[in-house]
Amino acid sequence: MRSHCLLPLFFFLVFAGNPAISWSQVEAAPDRQEGEGPFSQLIIRGVTLINGNGAPPRGPYDLVIEDNRIAEIRLVGNPGVPIDSSRRPRLRPGGRELDCEGMYLLPGFVDLHGHIGGEAQGVSAEYVFKLWMAHGVTTIREPACGNG
Repeated sequence: MRSHCLLPLFFFLVFAGNPAISWSQVEAAPDRQEGEGPFSQLIIRGVTLINGNGAPPRGPYDLVIEDNRIAEIRLVGNPGVPIDSSRRPRLRPGGRELDCEGMYLLPGFVDLHGHIGGEAQGVSAEYVFKLWMAHGVTTIREPACGNG
């Protein structure tokens, strides 16, 4: 019975007493000037949309993003038919448009069990976050194991 109580105490002391595990923090990202934006308006033109609810891809669509929110999703044509420019949303001054004809747009993926890792693996948290973003993962639930 005594050894039954000592084992949990042993693990508590090992993990609570190890600063590398109990106090590890995500390293702050360095200051960098990357990319462009923000824009007052961003239009993603001619994209084929997969909305994530199991429906087949549809399009082409023009997506209008204002103040970092989707303001409008406009169907501008049919597959294999030239797009009628009169149906397209207008770009405002200071805005930016991306020609994405022939490309697909999906909602961001959610990873419900992602580990950031840590310096022991030789990879910074910033690198892991950018790698996830490059693969379309926009939401992470990290179980706080070590560097979370």
